[in-house]
Amino acid sequence: MLETLAIVLGVSLLAAACVVVRHRFWPPAPDAEPREDVAEYISMMVGVLYALVLGLALVSVWDTRSGAEGHVQTEASAAHQVRLLTDGLPEPHADDVRSGVEAYTQHVVSVEFPAMAAREPLGQRGWDLLGAVRVASRLPADATPSQQATSQEILAQLGTLDDARRGREGDVEGGLSPLLWVGLIIGGILTVAFMFLFGVERSLTHVVMVMGLAALITFMVLLIHQLDQPFSGLLAVDTAPFSRYF
Repeated sequence: MLETLAIVLGVSLLAAACVVVRHRFWPPAPDAEPREDVAEYISMMVGVLYALVLGLALVSVWDTRSGAEGHVQTEASAAHQVRLLTDGLPEPHADDVRSGVEAYTQHVVSVEFPAMAAREPLGQRGWDLLGAVRVASRLPADATPSQQATSQEILAQLGTLDDARRGREGDVEGGLSPLLWVGLIIGGILTVAFMFLFGVERSLTHVVMVMGLAALITFMVLLIHQLDQPFSGLLAVDTAPFSRYF
């Protein structure tokens, strides 16, 4: 990130040096009329480029939030299927698997979701509970074919649950690139600054336009910030899928 910022700063300084050299050795004629087309073109390009950065960031965080919601729903659905399949297991395996699944979902809801909201590591406890469920679902060799088939289906559902859990952990650890955050903030400042400097006379219309643009950019950046934290804030993914089944 520091290397990228250094390159951007270096290119900006090089462009500024070219402008200084041009005005130093090839100054405009004293009677030349001032031209606003260059300023308007630069202002337009800054706005277009910032819109691209804004769109890229919004799509990225929206995909992250949608992925987190999908992982939670898949995980809760797989846990529910495991509990339903316990009816086909012999005792005491059925009770062990059922109690293990309920202990796991209780741990996810009461411990892991608050930790995810605070962006804290989830720890190993959840994986240990899943491991206990997997062990309890394995049947002895004298089990009936129907019971063996049920055990295999439970193991398949636990594999789906494992994948969803890994995805949920990845959603907690992920986030929008710091470089994009720098682009969002600096681009927003430049976009509003160029609109303030060029194009419209300082009047009530100009004030309203600048206020509206600044408010819209601020809203979009705050929205991106909320979506970038899929398990906290106003748009957080909650425990509703687990509460629906358990």
